[in-house]
Amino acid sequence: MAEQPFGGAGKVGESILAGPEKRLVAALVPRVPRWIETYHLTLLTLLWSAFVVLFGWLARENLNWLWGSSVMIAAQYLTDLLDGAVGRRRNTGLVKWGFFMDHFLDYIFLCSLILAYYIVAPPGYDVWFIAILGLTAGQMVHSFLAFAATNEFRIAFAGVGPTEARIAFIIINTIVIFTWPHYYDITIPLVTLCCAAGLVFVVYRTHRRLWQIDMENKGRKEE
Repeated sequence: MAEQPFGGAGKVGESILAGPEKRLVAALVPRVPRWIETYHLTLLTLLWSAFVVLFGWLARENLNWLWGSSVMIAAQYLTDLLDGAVGRRRNTGLVKWGFFMDHFLDYIFLCSLILAYYIVAPPGYDVWFIAILGLTAGQMVHSFLAFAATNEFRIAFAGVGPTEARIAFIIINTIVIFTWPHYYDITIPLVTLCCAAGLVFVVYRTHRRLWQIDMENKGRKEE
């Protein structure tokens, strides 16, 4: 029996910025030095994550350090954008390793961002940040459960994908720099509510799709 193609080698769904991203990848991949391997680009997320936490710690005394966190978000975006493309161009063969490490380290980077915001925030918001961490982690759990059920790895819903999420984090950094500590009683619950609404939306869409697939399969078996 032939092995089923690995769905993680491709991605389903396009974000709003997918077109410009493809042109950016086409322009940058040939310029990546030969001594920089695809796994170097993937593992650099660990470095970016460490710097995000460091900048969050330093921002307790001077919020301008959060600009450094925004630079790390941009750096992680570039390395995450290029690692798979470089691997395909050079035929490194690290398909399943790349899928696993890339997305596991995305989760590490997400945790570093939320930890940095928690460090910067005034006291008394612990429960909110725990909720935000749980809800954003739930988004990733949903993606991988849906992938296991369909063998399709969807990275964007309603035009919103990882790139748009990174832009949102940079906007949040900017808002924090210019408004801290004002409006936290509004913005942190609002962010939590948006995370919850987003999770409900994607889970509902996936539930409907999987239900339809199961019913179609049942119908074919009964024929």
